[in-house]
Amino acid sequence: MNVYPILLNDLSGRRCVVFGGDHEAERKALELHDHGADVLVVNPTLSPALQEAVAAGLVRWEPRFYAEGDLAGAFLTIVSCKYESEKRPIWEEANREKTLINAMDDVQYCNFVAGSVIRRGPLVITISTSGCAPALSVRLRQQFEQTFGPEYGTFLEMMGALRHEMVARFPDFETRRARWYELVDSDILELLRHDRRDDATARVAAIMEPADTVHATSPA
Repeated sequence: MNVYPILLNDLSGRRCVVFGGDHEAERKALELHDHGADVLVVNPTLSPALQEAVAAGLVRWEPRFYAEGDLAGAFLTIVSCKYESEKRPIWEEANREKTLINAMDDVQYCNFVAGSVIRRGPLVITISTSGCAPALSVRLRQQFEQTFGPEYGTFLEMMGALRHEMVARFPDFETRRARWYELVDSDILELLRHDRRDDATARVAAIMEPADTVHATSPA
């Protein structure tokens, strides 16, 4: 499988259909809801957590198996069904409707794959082995979870808050790019890793100081 990596950045209000009612269907349906999608779950039975989500109005539910037309207007579908006889008609309709489809653990019925994911606030790292060894994706995710701690999320939130100020202070692109790299290459992440938020904030302020201000306060 030759994959082209991509991250979807706006599912707000998009129709997404999940076929299945097990733990995997539950995880995918709730993730889609968390990203703003309009989620429909189609299956005769649901896991307890999915039942709660339906009762709370987080997702909608059709208590039956797949029926022709379920993917009309759908942007994305997840299939968590056991048998090929269930997957194939969903796959065929998805292709007709130009719908993104992922059948769990069955790449022949996928036109996209969702790799193992690490989230640290705005930081999203996804890992794929192109279907060759999904277990390796899991092991790599476990390693990366140790490498990339919560300080990365905090750092990115701080950087996100600087974006407009950076443009205002440093309108020249090359100067602005140099400041971004100075922030990234500094010890700010290390300070955050050791819960020294005040010191990290002070380091950011020092790096953001315009050069002419620094020169103005230097001794003659």
